[in-house]
Amino acid sequence: MKANWQLFGGLSVFYVIMAVIYYYVGGEAVGITGMILAACLAGMVGFYVWFTQKRIGFDIPSDDLNAEIADDAGELGFYSPHSWWPLPVAVSATTLGLGLIIGWWMVMIALGALVISIIGFVTEYEKPLPEESHAN
Repeated sequence: MKANWQLFGGLSVFYVIMAVIYYYVGGEAVGITGMILAACLAGMVGFYVWFTQKRIGFDIPSDDLNAEIADDAGELGFYSPHSWWPLPVAVSATTLGLGLIIGWWMVMIALGALVISIIGFVTEYEKPLPEESHAN
């Protein structure tokens, strides 16, 4: 994890340096803006990985030069075995893109469908809170 945030931090610095050089060489505004945005994106990813490492203390075996392959074995996380929610997310996102061509009325409908489908996708495995029993 340590190498990850250092990689993205270094990439962010590289993009900033290249944007400055490109500016002085006489580059156009679009290229400079693109490089600055790429630097910001790499910086955000690097900050997120660094912050996550500091918060939950990822000590992953890939950072240890003396680690064995078996040290990295174990559960990787929860992956949904079957979910229908990616389908409505994809359909509503596609409809949103087509709505930009066809008309704003379709954009509004597709945006509403996209929000609903994203909420359904994110909250698919949330369990409802148990109801409290009121003893009288």
